[in-house]
Amino acid sequence: MASSSAPPALAERAHAVCLPAPAQGHIIPMLDVARVLHARGFHVTFVNTEYNHAHLVRSRGPAAVAGVPGFCFATIPDGLPPSDDDDVTQDIASLCKSTTETCLGPFRRLLADLNAGGPPVTCVVSDVVMDFSMEAARELGLPYVQLWTASAISFLGYRHYRLLFARGLAPIKDVEQLTDEYLDTPVEDVPGLRNMRFRDFSSFIRSPAPDDYMLHFALGMTERAAGASAVIVNTFDDLEGEEVAAMEALGLPKVYTIGPLSLLAPLKGPSSAISMSLWKPREECLPWLDGKDPGSVMYVNFGSITVMTNEQLVEFAWGLAKSGRHFLWVIRPDLVKGDAAVLPLEFSDETAGRGLVAS
Repeated sequence: MASSSAPPALAERAHAVCLPAPAQGHIIPMLDVARVLHARGFHVTFVNTEYNHAHLVRSRGPAAVAGVPGFCFATIPDGLPPSDDDDVTQDIASLCKSTTETCLGPFRRLLADLNAGGPPVTCVVSDVVMDFSMEAARELGLPYVQLWTASAISFLGYRHYRLLFARGLAPIKDVEQLTDEYLDTPVEDVPGLRNMRFRDFSSFIRSPAPDDYMLHFALGMTERAAGASAVIVNTFDDLEGEEVAAMEALGLPKVYTIGPLSLLAPLKGPSSAISMSLWKPREECLPWLDGKDPGSVMYVNFGSITVMTNEQLVEFAWGLAKSGRHFLWVIRPDLVKGDAAVLPLEFSDETAGRGLVAS
């Protein structure tokens, strides 16, 4: 007689297809969710874009996407033309537009292939950004859960863009309109948001183009989230209970606050070794950090998408220098758009011994 604790047969296991948005800050939280599901007995298929899949293989080797029993990887194209630089950060607006317009068909075919060749798909867990997948899940009658990788308050900020339109605050007519006085304009009576100023909303709202793609994309994706079976938010009730209640009051389905996701993912087990970092780990900073007091070093990183001018980089550098704090600053090779990041020698002299710049 089989033990009651034996894992279910492959065909009997729930099968979650996890679809992150193709950016580092979205892939990692989705991986945390996928690892939790896998630890609970789910078969997991984790879907990257072909571009990011190739990036992972280049930076971490084929083992990074080999998977483990019950946890496998699949890919879909992102619809963008090939790049001359295989490791360049993709333009976020172009990427959102391309995935929205081209990825439904490949995702449909992937679900069909998975159903034909393994345990049938029983649910789709998709980043809110990748909501083209909602239609594919509906066609198969599958539960469709969305993941919002940021805070509840950030969701509400996007969702209430229409309120800013109605009050005439946006779209702006010209970037010269964005004076400190205008940016500090109070925006009152926004459900779930207190003490808001115009500057506190996402920068998409500050575009002078009334048909700006990202402005309308951000609004649209948060409105369409009402069509999901549930929404997972990377937060917790003690921090954002009021904001989560405001999300549900907008007609969203059940909102699950299970964050911080990084603390939820299992530290042990087969999937714990899976890493989705798109860059090679750099450990040269560890000896330097070991020489500093605990909690004394400020970590600075602009993430995987942000780009800036070298002038902006230098201005930020001097802010760090004047802070007087110890810091570890990670500068991506492509952080400065179309050029190399160049910091003045005076900055190095000013921060010698208390600052480390890594790339």
